[in-house]
Amino acid sequence: MELRPWRRLTRRQQVTAVVLVAIAAGALAAPQVYAQANGPDETVAVIEVSGAIDSNTAQEFEDQLREARHNESVGAVVLDVNSPGGQPASSERMYMAVERTSAAMPVIAAVDQMGASGGYYAMLPADEIYVTPSSTVGSVGVMGPAPTPTGPSESTTAPDKGTSHPDDTRADTELIKETFVESVFEQRGDDLELTREEVSHARIYFGTEAVDNGIADEIGTVDDAIHDVATDAEMGSYDVVTHRSEAGVRMPIGFDTAGDEHETVVVGERSDKALNPHQPQLVTPEMWHNAVDDTDFDGSATHPQETAVETGGETE
Repeated sequence: MELRPWRRLTRRQQVTAVVLVAIAAGALAAPQVYAQANGPDETVAVIEVSGAIDSNTAQEFEDQLREARHNESVGAVVLDVNSPGGQPASSERMYMAVERTSAAMPVIAAVDQMGASGGYYAMLPADEIYVTPSSTVGSVGVMGPAPTPTGPSESTTAPDKGTSHPDDTRADTELIKETFVESVFEQRGDDLELTREEVSHARIYFGTEAVDNGIADEIGTVDDAIHDVATDAEMGSYDVVTHRSEAGVRMPIGFDTAGDEHETVVVGERSDKALNPHQPQLVTPEMWHNAVDDTDFDGSATHPQETAVETGGETE
């Protein structure tokens, strides 16, 4: 009797075939998170920027925005920002990802608690920035470690190999700061009520202050941003898909979004990773506090090896 093709397979081959089919089905289903929405351009993607920014944060963020841009059901994006900042290069990657996305669809960034330093840098290209009244935003500056001067040794292969000097570190930090300040004026220059010197002082502003001086656009929550960005995209009925940040710790928000009239799909969540303490960082409030704690009232550092080089304002 002629056996059916399936019957000719060994048990192991049958199991392998089932696994391969399951994998293929999963591959087809995975990108369909957005496709469960009503139809083309009828989904608002909410993407979190949560916790300290490092390369993992940037990679995840880029992937999520790329998926949103390439999915026909997504017509607008809201960035849910709660971040004190982090690595300059990673923040720049996120900045460019937002810039690409805002060129393709409406993007609004919303800050519930904190959008400082690298967190603020990353959301600059958004069409608008919403803040709550008591949220903190700004901190346009950079901090980096002050290395102990070192000279060449017998084991190096070139005069400058393995050497360092505080002046070089300060110059590098200044360059990063100037890039940050330039980006602020490029994206928000028409709205700013602050001078370049005032912006580069790395001050933190409350939400109401930020709106008054042009650092942010208006008072509003994430929910307000979702409603307004959907209106900007001329959506009627729409769904909301929320991607939780897997690369950072989610900061607690000041209100409960349960009971939203729109369906929300939540994707992913895991713990934060420590940043490299030897790399320059965009200024965060914690860094300012540490710098103050390590400095006497006469301005002299009590722990010179731990004192950071900063270019956001006056040098500590």
